[in-house]
Amino acid sequence: MADPVLSAKGRAPKLVSRCKVLFSCASPSSNPKVQVEAIEGGALQKLLVVLATEQSLTAKKKVLFALCSLLRHFPYAQQQFLKLGGLQVLRSLVQEKGMEVLAVRVVTLLYDLVTEKMFAEEEAELMRETSPEKLQQYRQVHLLPDLQEQGWCEITAHLLALPEHDAREKVLQTLGALLATCRDRYRQDLQLNRTLVILQAEYQALAALELQDGEDEGYFWELLGSINSLLKELR
Repeated sequence: MADPVLSAKGRAPKLVSRCKVLFSCASPSSNPKVQVEAIEGGALQKLLVVLATEQSLTAKKKVLFALCSLLRHFPYAQQQFLKLGGLQVLRSLVQEKGMEVLAVRVVTLLYDLVTEKMFAEEEAELMRETSPEKLQQYRQVHLLPDLQEQGWCEITAHLLALPEHDAREKVLQTLGALLATCRDRYRQDLQLNRTLVILQAEYQALAALELQDGEDEGYFWELLGSINSLLKELR
C-alpha cells in the first residue's frame, strides 16, 4: 500500500489547487467544519511534505498560505503541526537560499500563533473560564518550548538583518513575542545586539526626518520604539 505522505509530492499541483480553493471559500477561523475536514483528510501532513519537497517558489507561497489558514485559530491543528515536525519543515524553508520573502511570512505566522494562544489564555482568565474545550486545546500546544529547543530564537534574530523595513517590523514583533522565552539566548547573541544598535542609529535618523516633515510618531518612530524597548529588555 502506498504511503500517503510519500505520494503527496507527486500530487503537489493538485493539492495546492485544492487548498487554494478550500481556504479562499471561507475564513477557516469562522468555519471549523472546513478545518476539521482538512485535518481528517490528511491535508496538514500533505502540506508539510509538499512544502519540504516542492521547488517552485510560487507553489511554496500557495502551500504556505494554505498552511497558515489551517493553523490560525485552530489549536488542534497546531498540536498536530508540532507532532508532525512542522517547525523543522519551516526551519529548513527559512534557511533555504532565496526564500527571504517566505521567511518573513513564516515569522509572521509564528508571531500570530504565539500571541493567539496568549490572548486566548488572557481572555479565559478575565472571563474566569478554566475548562472550555478550546482553552484546554491551546494549553496542549507547547509552541514556545519547541521554538526555543529548535533554534528559533537565533533564526528569528538573524532575520533582522533583512533590508526591507516591513520585514524588519515583522521580525521585531516576533522577537518581542518570544522575549520571555528567548531572553537569555538574545543576550548571548552578539550579532543580534550589533544589529539592534545599527538599526537604532538608522531609525533615529529616519524618525528625525519624519518629524521634520511634520509626522509626529510616524512609521519609523514606531520601529525605533520597538528597537529601543528590545535593547532595554536585553540590558
